[in-house]
Amino acid sequence: LLRADVSADVVSSITKTIEERFRQEKPPEGVTSKEFLIYLLYQELVKALGGEEAPSVGITKKPYKLMLIGVEGSGKTTTAAKLARFYIKRNLKVGLIETDVYRPGAYHQLRQLAERVHALFYGEENSRDPLSILKHGLEYMQKNKVDLVIIDTAGRHRNEEELLKEAKAIYDEARPDEVMLVIDATIGRQAAAQTEVFMKYVPINSVFLTKMDSTAKAGGALTSVIRSGARIKFIGVGEDVDEMEV
Repeated sequence: LLRADVSADVVSSITKTIEERFRQEKPPEGVTSKEFLIYLLYQELVKALGGEEAPSVGITKKPYKLMLIGVEGSGKTTTAAKLARFYIKRNLKVGLIETDVYRPGAYHQLRQLAERVHALFYGEENSRDPLSILKHGLEYMQKNKVDLVIIDTAGRHRNEEELLKEAKAIYDEARPDEVMLVIDATIGRQAAAQTEVFMKYVPINSVFLTKMDSTAKAGGALTSVIRSGARIKFIGVGEDVDEMEV
């Protein structure tokens, strides 16, 4: 676990739980101590990741608003298109709103991806006001009777504080049904700190873990899930719009 970049305090907590259970519980008949220990380790890791049950990926109402947050470089814009494609294949009408007014090319990137996956798109290329774009975008999606609205937000800012305040302002304006944190699996232990900082400003309901096709062991992401109480809902296993898994 340490080699996989899981933080020491989390490893210590899992280890203590396994140790206590190993001392207190008796292995079933015919099971060796070693097999029982491996079974306990497996159980504790499954519990740490949110249990055996697969996360629910259905949407509970229409229109359902999903807001994506995360730092620059985590892959939010591509993730927005992947999610749109995923739900379009499930016969939902999906709309994408681009509120990132800082990253050059964000507007064009999402617009092109929206066209590719056959989703509706709203953005304002020359606007510098994310809240105004959001308001107009939500009106546009409502008019077009969209089932699922995915809101892409900025990942870069002059400083972190402003980025987080903007995320909160977008959250307050949009009142999303779900906030999904997009985390790059390669960042390791920083994922936990990143999650905790975002959680001070907005509630996080689920996690999309990108770049799982790399050599990353994603221990940092595991840590962030344990700490935040959020579930990893999807993983990205490639750059193409189809390359994601529940």
